[in-house]
This record gives sequence, structure tokens and C-alpha cells, in this order.
Amino acid sequence: MTSDSRFQRHPPSDGPVFPDGGALPDGPVLRCGLVGTGHWARNTHAVALASADGIEFTAVWGRNPAAARAIADAHGARAYPELDAFLNGVDAVVFSVPPHVQSEIATRAAAAGKHLLLEKPIALTEAAADALVRAVEATGVASVVFFTNRFQPQIRAWLTEVAGSGSAWCGGSAAWLGSSLDESNPFNTPWRQQKGGLWDLGPHIVSMLWAALGPVVSVTADTGRADVTHLVLHHAGGASSTATVTLNAPPAADSVELSLWGETGRSAAPMGERDAVPALRTALRELADNARSGRMEHPCDVRFGRDVLRVLAEAERQVEARSANRLS
Repeated sequence: MTSDSRFQRHPPSDGPVFPDGGALPDGPVLRCGLVGTGHWARNTHAVALASADGIEFTAVWGRNPAAARAIADAHGARAYPELDAFLNGVDAVVFSVPPHVQSEIATRAAAAGKHLLLEKPIALTEAAADALVRAVEATGVASVVFFTNRFQPQIRAWLTEVAGSGSAWCGGSAAWLGSSLDESNPFNTPWRQQKGGLWDLGPHIVSMLWAALGPVVSVTADTGRADVTHLVLHHAGGASSTATVTLNAPPAADSVELSLWGETGRSAAPMGERDAVPALRTALRELADNARSGRMEHPCDVRFGRDVLRVLAEAERQVEARSANRLS
């Protein structure tokens, strides 16, 4: 894959102005509803929504009505049996559902003028991601994609440090050896079984390397055992990086690491934080700030989410082509 334009972001919009209906009404609180009732929704999203400044956790909708009621009751929110009624009662929608479910509902929510806090990946196909971006841009709503590490204060400090160090970073390397497909892991879900580490962990790694070394302009991908995927990324400006991801690592090997190298040596990102609730509170506050000010742009907005997805989709195409060649 050699095109230098495929993964480039669209240019920023001119000024922080929403079309009519996109801006949040005046007031200190953003009314947020949660779509999703699974492990991550219960233990991360609901907890962050109930404790973030400037956020009112008002509504829950899920494909499991009983689970939606349980989350709503635990946090003083209201469970809605119908999605339209849920959307009518909120200013913003926070998602914790599989990507293909998220993209469909989020497109509908954006068209209804609701601001979006999205999970990664934002979809499972480029067509669905493009449709979501079009809906966001048509109504001018704010959007934030929760690339967890990008909202952790120690990671943000490290990214600021490496950007301002004056070092000519030549490259980077990353490895995320996850064990989510272990039978006892609560993240052993059907979409992860189908799409593997490339689509679950790959977005986090690509997002981090993109922020540290510049936009990704091309990717080369290959596989190892099970769902092990190896990526070689080329960045605008000439740096390159490598990444290995899997959800099938033995639990004893479960780990994540990312570092840059250059003229002054190496710099390792502080990737050890596992508590995502504080990071999600930050993402919610930044979504609310943009919704109140009428600003669409965010370093991790829906368009950046689509850019990362395009890297994953190209990597998947290459992996599938290599697999077909081996079989033939």
C-alpha cells in the first residue's frame, strides 16, 4: 500500500460554529444517555457518567431491557425501551456497544443532532465510518472517540514531552499482547472473536503512534499464529514504526509497551494505567466543552476515528490477500 493520501485527515473546519440545531443550549449541564449494558458499560461508562463534572447521566438504552433498567436504577437515570424516546431525552449519546451496532445508532443519533462519545473502532467498515462522518458534519455535532490512552494525563504529558523535545524521532515500536479471548475474560465477545486484536487493540496503538510520529500514510500488514497481526506504519515526515497486536496471548504474557527511538536515544510511553474511568471523565468533559462552545474539532474526533479505521481496513485487506495466496 503506497498511496500518501488515503489516510490523511480532512482539513479543520473554519471556526467553531455549529449549524442551527447542533450547538448545546445554554446551561451548565450536558444531558447524556448511555447506549449499552455490557461489562464495559456497567463498570466504566456508567461510573464515569455518574461522576463527571458538567454531565447529567439521565438515560440508558440497550438491547437487553432488564440490564438497561439495572444500570439506570443504580445511577438515578431512566431506562428507555424505545430508541427514539431515548434520543429525544438527551443532548449527547455515549456508546458502549459492538462497533457495527454503534455505527448504525450513532449515525441515527448524529442526524437527530446529538453529540457523540464513541468507542473505537467507530465502525467495522469504511462505508459505515464514512456515513457516520457525513451525519456528524451535516448537523455539526461534537464528537469524541474514546482512544483510552489519549485521555490519560501521564500519556498526554509524555506526548507533549516527545513533541517538544527537539529530537528527530526516527521511528517507534509497540506491542500489545492481550488475553481478552481467554474463556474467563469479560471482553471475550463475538465481535472480538471475529475481528481479533487488529480491530480491538490496533486502534489504540495506531492512535498513539500517529500522535507521536505524525499521520500514517501507508501500512504493510502480515500475521502470525492465531490473531497475531504485525503492522509496519510509515508516517508523514519520514518516520516509520512497527506494531504487534493480539488478543490470544497467554494471561501471563499480557502486556503493552510503546516507545520511540531517535538521535537522543529511546523514550517509552507510560502505558501501564488500567483504570479507564478517569480518562473517560476527561473525554466526557471535553465533549461537553465542545458541545457548549459549538466547536467540532478534537484531536480524537470522529474524522480521526475514521482515519484510524482506514489503516485497519487496509491492513485487513492485505492480511486476507496473503491468506488467500497461501491457500492457493
